Amino acid sequence: MSSLAAAVVTATASATFLVDVARSLREGFFMFWETLWPLILGFGLSGAVQAFVSRRSMQQKMGDHRPAAIARASGYGMISSSCSYAASAMSKSLFVKGADFVASLVFMFASTNLVLELGIVLLVLMGWQFAAAEFVGGAIMIVLLTVLGGLWFRGRMIDRARAHLEAESAGGNQHGPEEDTDLQEQSWGTKLRSPGGWANAATYTMADLTMLRRELVIGYTIAGFLAVMVPTSVWNAVFLQGHGFWTSLENVIVGPFIAIISFVCSIGNVPLAAALWHGGISFGGVISFIFADLIAFPLLLIYRRYYGTKMMLRMLALFWGVMSTAGLITEGIFWGLGAIPTTRPATVAPAHFQWNYTTYLNLVFLALFGLLYWTYRNRERLGGGSGYALDPVCGMQVQTANAPASVVHDGHPVYFCSDHCRHRFDADPVRFAKVLAGAGAAAAPGHHDHLAMPDAGAVDPTASATAVDPVCGMSVDPAHAAAHLVHDGHDVWVCGQGCADAFAADPDRFAYRPPRPSAPDGPVAVALGRKPAPLAARARTASANAVDPVCGMSVDPAQAAAHLVHDGTDVWFCGQGCADAFAADPGAHRLDSSP
Repeated sequence: MSSLAAAVVTATASATFLVDVARSLREGFFMFWETLWPLILGFGLSGAVQAFVSRRSMQQKMGDHRPAAIARASGYGMISSSCSYAASAMSKSLFVKGADFVASLVFMFASTNLVLELGIVLLVLMGWQFAAAEFVGGAIMIVLLTVLGGLWFRGRMIDRARAHLEAESAGGNQHGPEEDTDLQEQSWGTKLRSPGGWANAATYTMADLTMLRRELVIGYTIAGFLAVMVPTSVWNAVFLQGHGFWTSLENVIVGPFIAIISFVCSIGNVPLAAALWHGGISFGGVISFIFADLIAFPLLLIYRRYYGTKMMLRMLALFWGVMSTAGLITEGIFWGLGAIPTTRPATVAPAHFQWNYTTYLNLVFLALFGLLYWTYRNRERLGGGSGYALDPVCGMQVQTANAPASVVHDGHPVYFCSDHCRHRFDADPVRFAKVLAGAGAAAAPGHHDHLAMPDAGAVDPTASATAVDPVCGMSVDPAHAAAHLVHDGHDVWVCGQGCADAFAADPDRFAYRPPRPSAPDGPVAVALGRKPAPLAARARTASANAVDPVCGMSVDPAQAAAHLVHDGTDVWFCGQGCADAFAADPGAHRLDSSP
């Protein structure tokens, strides 16, 4: 009899558990349903901004953390993708290209906390107070980060971080050529009338959604389970209540800790924030939790890879302190204005479908999403895709000129949104190469139909013993070429990564270039006027980045492969081939001191 009773109890408990799981999944789904149209709207607007607004200035005018540079960094962040991984990678890329370290961090904070789609989702799911607090607190956080970061990150610490990044880059992280997207330089009327521009915008939208799908699924699922299966007593044990200021202080400190252990970042932490608010955390605690997506544990590992363990720990300490302080100050401001919500929702989302404004808007925006998807699938026919590539790991669309990371695989450059994706590709290139081949993007950053990827290791045994790199004009032995492309059915051999990237970004520009006249042996310096300073001293005092005038690649003078002096001006090159091409015919290349 006792065994029967035990079986009944077990069966009842199992049934109760399954019912709770079903209710949790239902709760998570209806949270998603409540925010579906804001997600489509937000990502659609974000895609349009990324396609139509030039990013070239992101690599310039951020050389310090004075107010003007910080304002520019914040503006650039606001028009970028809201993905935390992409933001951290772009921040790193800006730092490598000469931006001030603190300014690059401000860009990262703005791109995850001041973006439009985040505000729209907060408005719909949690109310206008949280949406407003996100932007007010975000501005406070940027001010705190600028002031404290300028004191906390300085001197040799920054030099070591840059050296660590350069060592990491030497392992395969290459940067593409300079941005050359003509549409972004046109008037807004021309941009908005361009089918190719809208095709690029749709591709950005789809790529961002693809990239963040894991975060969104995990975020909504966990939020559903927290809202249904975690009793109020647990929240009361974790978060102090009824102790005035001390409650607010403890909550804004614990909020970021939950973000660290939740492994959820980007916009996926908004439904979790709704569940925490439902469970009893303070207003400031919710805001600090939303801010803390940049210290989720996977991102801490990325910071460690980028900048080293000591710098990562310093970043964690400062970020945590800034996020908690901003949450506390924001709560104080809204308390003083009487704007903190006085009631908490009994449920985070409805339990069934209703014919209300949410349903109607979702249907309208699902139709819009279908149009965006069709535009994305037909982007090449509409004239889009030039200068872009798809990250084969996460599916994000990246500009080849601004890709934070790239590698050459089977003779062709592959571009990534971040080093996180590049390392995943390096761990299993065969798997992701199949993704590239299936998407038709394997060969063609820019999606040119006439640019194809050759078979692995394919070298035509009947080819000439030497070929001409169409970018720099250097003679190349096909058997030992650094990269191999196929353009209009013809083999193209290039001397190095910089030339491969330049050709892939704009093959029509380099489709044919006659062989250059042979250059003198060794580098040639043409120096006029007074005797120049020693080379090492000039490299130290030069701009953090220069432009190779032959291939257009961004070059760090301290690490440049070759250097010439022309008309009293230092010229830095990515490789000896470009230096030889310039020395043979300096007048054929435009000098530009800014990358």
